[in-house]
Amino acid sequence: MRSVPRLVVAAPSSGSGKTTVATGLMAALARRGLSVSPHKVGPDYIDPGYHALATGRTGRNLDAYLCGPELIAPLFLHGARGCDVAVVEGVMGLFDGAAGEGELASTAQVAKLLRAPVVMVVDASAQSRSVAALVHGFVTFDPEVRIGGVILNKVASERHEALLRQALESVGVPVLGVLRRAEQVATPSRHLGLVPVAERRAAAVEAVAAMAERVADGCDLPALLALARSAGALPGEPWEAPEVPEVPVARRPVVAVAGGAAFTFSYAEHAELLRAAGAEVVPFDPLRDERLPEGTRGLVVGGGFPEVYAAELSGNEPLRTEIADLALGGAPVAAECAGLLYLCRELDGRPMCGVLDAQARMTGRLTLGYRDAVAVTGSVLAEAGTRMRGHEFHRTVVEPGAGAAAAWGVRAPVRRVEGFVQGGVHASYLHTHWAARPGVARRFVERCLTP
Repeated sequence: MRSVPRLVVAAPSSGSGKTTVATGLMAALARRGLSVSPHKVGPDYIDPGYHALATGRTGRNLDAYLCGPELIAPLFLHGARGCDVAVVEGVMGLFDGAAGEGELASTAQVAKLLRAPVVMVVDASAQSRSVAALVHGFVTFDPEVRIGGVILNKVASERHEALLRQALESVGVPVLGVLRRAEQVATPSRHLGLVPVAERRAAAVEAVAAMAERVADGCDLPALLALARSAGALPGEPWEAPEVPEVPVARRPVVAVAGGAAFTFSYAEHAELLRAAGAEVVPFDPLRDERLPEGTRGLVVGGGFPEVYAAELSGNEPLRTEIADLALGGAPVAAECAGLLYLCRELDGRPMCGVLDAQARMTGRLTLGYRDAVAVTGSVLAEAGTRMRGHEFHRTVVEPGAGAAAAWGVRAPVRRVEGFVQGGVHASYLHTHWAARPGVARRFVERCLTP
């Protein structure tokens, strides 16, 4: 049993102000000398970057669809080691999760799995007494979810605040904060959500500082801490990346992991799993570095925004050539979404690495959702027949040529094949969480060790 003070920041719907409140609360508590563990429900890669700025710790995801409900508490405890308090930002509305799967992957399910109290952020800009009916409905919908307080957002005036507080007295849920409408912190968005921290670090630092001030001024921090400390002990042990028999330092293969502004989507556990499997993980930036890290034996290129940086990526011809030579030489390469686009022959008409005979282009259509997948071809990541769950989130299409087998068969909701397996390359639109199948990292590193 582990005792970690914790609370979940949720809302009735997206756009209510969860990210502002959660990030501001993390930063405000950290400013008071507390070690704060930041978490995000679901497959979001961008919010954890802001959480990391707020706390100085790695932002971590808690996704009951990708990892399974049984891993939520262990992964939480892993991220929260040695912390004074943990703040978990929810996703969408409190009870929204995987489509057609009941409560699976919802903020409510994660809150129950963590035995954590919930703070509801309510956009009160267009209501007064109705706020009581709204909060009452959320409180009573699932009695196993403990809603411990409300933070009212976008409140117009003192008079408006008084009406809201009076209405909520009948519900019995305390108001733990009030944020004025005129004091909203602007955070720029793009076609897939907020602009990542890596693309606007100085401005992001200022935005997080402003969020911290708003929350500190408008919220009852002692009451929020008391609520977090009311969470009981959590059974189970922290997740550990399973280690293989020690690989001699001289034989630890270098696995290059793409980063920088163009490739910001990754789960922290992936690098931890690769290290535990015996790899030396070395980051590099395809926008700036003209060479792969010395001694690279394997390559991981995750998600991000290559379409925004297509000109710069294309202009780095020395690196594109080196990546193509590495891949065509049979080295293990794992690419997800943005990584898939980068390995194509071209993206929006600009030359990319040319590893895959395929063209990629932006569209106006958003492809979004969880996917059940089965490997249709054996690869450096999985044997044929391996089942995994993934998530798609993009506005691009890839038009394949020839020469590669499909990576996954997916149900989304109709069955189709997706991705590419070619030599040592596994490239796909699916974002997966390797903690659900640690053998993926182990298999990848073993292939890096094969002459």
